[in-house]
This record gives sequence, C-alpha cells and structure tokens, in this order.
Amino acid sequence: MALYRDEGVVLRTYKLGEADRIVVLYSRGRGKIRAVAKGVRRTRSKFGSRLEPGSIVQLQLYEGKNLDIVTQAERVVSLEAMRSDLDRYGRAAIILEVLDASAVEAESNPAMYKLLTGALRELDRDGNRLVVPAFVAKYLILEGVQPRVDACVRCDESTNLTTIQISEGGVLCRSCPGGEPLTDGARRALEQLLQGRVRHVLDTTPEVVAIELETLVAKLVEQHVERKLRSSSVLYEQLQ
Repeated sequence: MALYRDEGVVLRTYKLGEADRIVVLYSRGRGKIRAVAKGVRRTRSKFGSRLEPGSIVQLQLYEGKNLDIVTQAERVVSLEAMRSDLDRYGRAAIILEVLDASAVEAESNPAMYKLLTGALRELDRDGNRLVVPAFVAKYLILEGVQPRVDACVRCDESTNLTTIQISEGGVLCRSCPGGEPLTDGARRALEQLLQGRVRHVLDTTPEVVAIELETLVAKLVEQHVERKLRSSSVLYEQLQ
C-alpha cells in the first residue's frame, strides 16, 4: 500500500465495528476520500478529537483497496470558537453536508477546498450568519449553476424583480407570475455575493436581510444537490 500525506476537512464520520470509525474527508489534493481511523473510539486513541466533523487536519494515510487508512492526524487550526458555539457549528454543519452531498470522490478541486476552509475559518473568526450565503454563492459559481439575479430569467426585464423561482434558476419580474417573494435588499446582497463582494456584504447587510438570505441559499443549494439537507433543519429552526 502506498503512503501519502494530504490536508483535509472532516465532513462526517460513522462507526465501524467496535472501535473504528469511517471518516469522510474533503482533501486539498484528492478531493473527497473515505478512510478508516482504527481504534479512534477507544478512550486512549491517539487521534482524540482531531477527526471530528469540521476539523481541518494534516493527514498521513495508506492507500487501501476500498478504504484508505489514517495513520496520523494533526489539527492545522483549532477552530475552538466555532466548536464551542452551537449557532456557528450548526452553520458549519450545513457547509460540510453540502460538500458531502455533491463532491465526487477522488476528484481534486483546490478552489473548492480553499472555499471550504475559508468559510470554516470565517465562522470561527466572528460567526457572521452571512458566511453560509457567501459560501453557497461561491460554491454555485464553482459548480457552474449560479442563479441569475440581475434580470428576469423569463423576459430579461431588469426592473421590478420581486420573486425568485428556484426551479428556473433565477428571479422573476412583476409581469412574470410565480416564484417566491424576494425583497430587493436580499436580491442585491445575493448579487453582490455572486460578484465577489463578500466582505462588503458581511459588513453592511442588515440582520433582517441576512435571515432572508440564509433561508434562500438553503433552498438554492438543495435544488442543486437534489435532496433535502438534514442540517438545514437546524437553520430553519433558528430562523423561526
């Protein structure tokens, strides 16, 4: 078996046997990979809490036939603020599940890895609730399915954009029926995120718009991955 090193983010874990755990990772060099962490559930495990979801870790692994084997794992950054705050960790869980639901195994995407780790670090830094919308906007761009928010997707009208039709991939004007209500503030904030003006949106968007955006991007990403995200229920409960 070949030995290799990589940096990765733990997306999720699940039990294997009495003491082992399968770890699903999104790595810088290999994209999504699955590996076995042997003995990790024992009290004296050398891995401790390093392989918990949301951890950014430097790894050493052996290539296996079906599953790789983790032999070393060291945290790159602690992310303690994110781990100790339920709101931040709940938002991180959405980000992790999006990658787990959509990433192709063994397909490297350095830009996506940079986006993932950047979002987790930003959540740890100040917990801004707009980190998830910013992540989803860039994620959809990288996936090539960003919504159209500058003009009506049906008639190209650029004024009176009052609703969004998720299934059609963009906003609708007042003359085109259907869709869900969308305030102009949320539409403009999403447009700015898609344009890359992330810091401006994080620093200037009112909370009422941020709440609307959180709900909207959850629906956008679920449309893309074609399934309901389990962790999105955490977000919806927070917004009710």
